Amino acid sequence: MAGQDATTGNTLRLLLVGGGHAHVAVLADWIKAGLPTGVEAVLLTPAPTLRYSGMVPGWIAGQHRADDGLVALAPLAARAGVALVLDRCAGLDPEARVVRTASGSTIRYDIVSFDTGGEGQGEALIGDDPRLIDVRPIGVFVERLTALPALRRIVVAGGGAGGVELAFALRNRADAKVRPEVTLVAGRGVAGRGCVLPGFAPAVQRRVARALARQGIAVIADTARIQGGALMAGGRSLEPVDGIIAATGSAAPGWVAQSGVATDPAGFLAVDAHQRSVSHPSIFAAGDVAARMDRALAHSGVHAVFAGPVLAANLRAAAERAPPRAKYRPRWNNLYLMNTGDGSAIASYGPLAAEGRWVLALKHAIDRRWIAKYAALAEKR
Repeated sequence: MAGQDATTGNTLRLLLVGGGHAHVAVLADWIKAGLPTGVEAVLLTPAPTLRYSGMVPGWIAGQHRADDGLVALAPLAARAGVALVLDRCAGLDPEARVVRTASGSTIRYDIVSFDTGGEGQGEALIGDDPRLIDVRPIGVFVERLTALPALRRIVVAGGGAGGVELAFALRNRADAKVRPEVTLVAGRGVAGRGCVLPGFAPAVQRRVARALARQGIAVIADTARIQGGALMAGGRSLEPVDGIIAATGSAAPGWVAQSGVATDPAGFLAVDAHQRSVSHPSIFAAGDVAARMDRALAHSGVHAVFAGPVLAANLRAAAERAPPRAKYRPRWNNLYLMNTGDGSAIASYGPLAAEGRWVLALKHAIDRRWIAKYAALAEKR
């Protein structure tokens, strides 16, 4: 029977682990179309809200309020008929079909989907230092930054889009009495590519380089490392430094590889075009915790957002004992809108680049529309 455990005949349990960008799309699908027949659903996530990372730079620069970028997961889960468990995933036993939580409890599942995000790797790459604040998880980053209002000299480590946006935002931090000095340590880059935004078109790199120079943000083409208690870039000391922001990308949670499920070489949960585990058909994943095996795909929030409806369709099919049919086919290129913190933004779309206040207005409109969509679902009766 559809929606029942084939071995016991009992109600099938579908477990969502993590309240990320893809899983809110699953909750939206269940609100609109109902849970699959015979399914008991559970959402395991450490916080009752999802912080939309795309609005964090705007919040730092005073363009949004702190709560503007939050999606309330509790009312979405309630409207979808999903039990909410506030805890963190700490382990997975795919053979017993059990997820272990940080508090020591276990949750059985018949089908499970992971959208937990990755883990910060700032300490592993830069070193242990009390001034270090990792961007991941984004909610903790916001809390730590809020508690440190007096940063005067800031180093942002990481030359990707996230590091660039944070460098701009921190240079224009709204609650700073004195404008912070910001240095972007962007890495050494790859042969033939710049160290800032190495995966982007030259036209975008040039616009960003000009904006960084215009705002007085120094750029160092090297890697940051704590040596003898001091922050170094190559053989150069960057001291004195009040805060070190690690925007160094995502690392795989340790429990993924420890579980025995198939992973990519970096330890991320290996999935196919259906966002399903290549080794365990009862496991699905999207967002930074996952890695596509059929194609190279960067860890980016945009992919988690667009993979959400695909994941929703395939979880519904799995609950009905049908094979997954929907595939996440990324666009040939994605639109990136990078907030420069000063009332403007830079747009990137393949080889094309644009800049201006209208780009920032477009970014705000897209971000607020995404948030409003889920707010309306949470409030609707």
